[in-house]
Amino acid sequence: MVKTSVAVGIDIGGTNTVFGFVDRNGKIHGEDSLKTTDYEEVEVFVAALYEKILVTKEKIGAGIEVVGYGIGAPMGNINKGTIEHAADLKWKGIIPLAGLFNKYTTLPVIVTNDANAAAVGEMIYGGAKGMKNFVVITLGTGLGSGFVIDGKLVYGHDGFAGEIGHTAIRPGPSNRDCGCGRKGCLETYVSATGLKRSLLKIMADSNAPSELRKYSFNELDAKVIHDAAVRGDYIAKRAFTHTGRMLGFKLADVVAHTNPEAIFLFGGLALAKDLIFEPAQEYMEENLLSIYKDKVKLLASELSTHNAAVLGASSLIWSNKEL
Repeated sequence: MVKTSVAVGIDIGGTNTVFGFVDRNGKIHGEDSLKTTDYEEVEVFVAALYEKILVTKEKIGAGIEVVGYGIGAPMGNINKGTIEHAADLKWKGIIPLAGLFNKYTTLPVIVTNDANAAAVGEMIYGGAKGMKNFVVITLGTGLGSGFVIDGKLVYGHDGFAGEIGHTAIRPGPSNRDCGCGRKGCLETYVSATGLKRSLLKIMADSNAPSELRKYSFNELDAKVIHDAAVRGDYIAKRAFTHTGRMLGFKLADVVAHTNPEAIFLFGGLALAKDLIFEPAQEYMEENLLSIYKDKVKLLASELSTHNAAVLGASSLIWSNKEL
């Protein structure tokens, strides 16, 4: 029996971890997920994840052969196979993720930043096919970014290039606390959690009616806010406009640094479409240097939200020269 070679692409997010069995053509033969937040200890998380991967593989059947594990994670370091000081994960410090996986497998295990993995997925399977210069911004629990310049993913000196989510949009001691320990980081304003924080601030400062006033803090999330905005809720729409403007302002800096052909927005918040894209496009153009105006496309990812990072992570294995 001829088996199909697959790489296991794993996307570790602040809330959920998803994985899939992906062949060279980008076909996902099976996938599943588990809650990242359910595990206080990373060793227990890795054991549970590996067990679930094995169970899912058994359900698929004997027709596939795993050749390696590609992992996208916040603050993933491709040079060392580590997660280092990730603000959006419970596990703090330097986590030897590849080493923990190697307790269960002798196959290649490659770790990189989750946004870098999404950028690779966009380049190979999505809207960035044929592009040599582009940026992917991931908008989830936090904000990640992956930069492709001259056809190559930029990792930098020690693997951490492109962390614009942790550049300051409003520096100073009075601004929002970030999980990284600093204040005023972009992701505290532009992310699912940032959207919620902005909504609560706008709501506190306004007497305008809003259906969202009936929700408790824990009941509010990006989807609830989005649905209210679609129904025309004034406060919800203002929160999205504020979020989009903050993003657009920072994207003008990104363009100046990288001169991309396009910027792709990926993740749950990007599904808000015009609610986020219109203010982001407007403020990016307004703040661009004249030589860049009307040249950079702001696009939605062409990969479905639930599998782009998985595809990108799996491609780390296919690009490994040893295979």
